Amino acid sequence: MFRHTPRVFAASLAVAALTLGACAETTTETPAGGGSPSAATFPVTVGELTLEQRPEKIVSLSPTGTEMLFAIGAGSQVTAVDDQSNHPVDAPKTDLSGYQPNAEAVAAKNPDLVVLANDTNKIVEQLTALKIPVYQAPAAQTLDDSYRQLTELGTLTGNTDAAADVVQRMKDDITKIAAEVPQRAEAPTYFHELGPELYTATSKTFIGSIYSLAGLENIADAADADGKNGGYPQLSQEVIIDADPDFIFLGDVRQAGQTADKVKARSGWASLSAVQNDQVVELDDDIASRWGPRVVDLLRAIVDATAKASE
Repeated sequence: MFRHTPRVFAASLAVAALTLGACAETTTETPAGGGSPSAATFPVTVGELTLEQRPEKIVSLSPTGTEMLFAIGAGSQVTAVDDQSNHPVDAPKTDLSGYQPNAEAVAAKNPDLVVLANDTNKIVEQLTALKIPVYQAPAAQTLDDSYRQLTELGTLTGNTDAAADVVQRMKDDITKIAAEVPQRAEAPTYFHELGPELYTATSKTFIGSIYSLAGLENIADAADADGKNGGYPQLSQEVIIDADPDFIFLGDVRQAGQTADKVKARSGWASLSAVQNDQVVELDDDIASRWGPRVVDLLRAIVDATAKASE
């Protein structure tokens, strides 16, 4: 997530933050078993992209793409990742930029497949002209989008079975965690903070759908009922204070240095139910903004935080 000024944030949110955009569960991070890359049959085709051979020099310009590749067992095939890809820790991080990609810099890595999120600077056209295969995986809008991208990457990298295992495990884990949500007479309300400028996400967004699985009601939905903000409205302090959410989830801890104590110190916020009941939850910025295998961890963190309040 990128949270510097409201204008920069608003401009980058749809095209970068949610693509590039604690509680980690190793079951969603380690490669699934059962994959047999050496036995994979090529050529393979996904959409308009056909690979004649199994790629062995993959460059990822998307942190979400990087996490997906390693999760499906293709980590050994990844030779370079962008400067924001920090998970897993052994990913071959470089100074390549996913925000302002440079075709020449990418080509210098001699990739046989480039994975990216956005076609910034017409990077897809430039790489295609250089005869470099490109797989574009934009920010997922639904869980099914995440599952599809994992499956397609499995096909393209020769890790079909492992990718299928990851997808099934995600589905099983999400079903299990959602089943743990306590039955309540009334859904608790929440505010998810993308940045201290008070940008947030409605229930119509990917992350909003995860909160819905946790049985929570979003105070921001009315602010973008017409969809003019694309699901990411900026709320005023007055609106938040008037709504008095039961929970506040901070998705801007690392990038913007926000904490529960800082929230409490904001003018008028000390009276909020979330603050008084110690229900301001500090999320891991990366897990809260990347729609790959660690979505399971995000749902777990949300459900665990709300479950404690129900005890």
